[in-house]
Amino acid sequence: MSILNDMMRDVLSLVIPASCPVCGKRLGRGEAVVCASCEVTAPLTNLWREPHNPMNERFWGLMPVERASAFLWYVEGSAWRDVVHNFKYGGQWRVAYNMGRWFGAELRESGLYADVDVVVPVPLHLARRMWRGYNQSEYIARGIARELGVKVDTRSVGRHRYNSSQTHHRKVERWDNVEGIFRVRRADALRGKHILLVDDVFTTGATIMSLGETILRSIEDVRLSVATLATSRHSLHIKP
Repeated sequence: MSILNDMMRDVLSLVIPASCPVCGKRLGRGEAVVCASCEVTAPLTNLWREPHNPMNERFWGLMPVERASAFLWYVEGSAWRDVVHNFKYGGQWRVAYNMGRWFGAELRESGLYADVDVVVPVPLHLARRMWRGYNQSEYIARGIARELGVKVDTRSVGRHRYNSSQTHHRKVERWDNVEGIFRVRRADALRGKHILLVDDVFTTGATIMSLGETILRSIEDVRLSVATLATSRHSLHIKP
């Protein structure tokens, strides 16, 4: 099957050459996500290798989280920052999925996420999903789930109230902006599970904490972990 997939990718690359989302260079055989040069220089956080890390500490006293990590350091002005921006706003959902698979493989190899039962992406409100055409966090989640060998649940929790984008709000305002925006629809489907909550970028953590708190209030006997594709050292209170 892998041979057939490689052949199909080779044929497609002749018609639509795949390019590295970071530098734009044409991807070669075996380069599924980014080119070899960008893979080597990727600003990986390696937080998923540590059971207790600065991102995990951001939840202390706010929400019980077993594991927490981000894949990339989010650096303003860098090409990697543009990758996140493009799959969030530029329609590049395949990049989100491929980056999720890359992250998921690292989570699997760390062994710290081996007991995750289900992956739940941060839901988008229907109006925003229709406008954007997709939920980038869902594609990241699907990539992660594939590598962890678990299912993605996009039906048990929904965003029932529309709220303005967090990027338009100051740090303090972000908490009020996400209060009460989520609702559990199928508690039985998640009861007793270790749930991995997935989002694209961790800034203040307000959105993913609102989602987690909604789940904890509505469902008994659940455990939560968090994985986001990117964060900044500033967001984790790490001095440069």
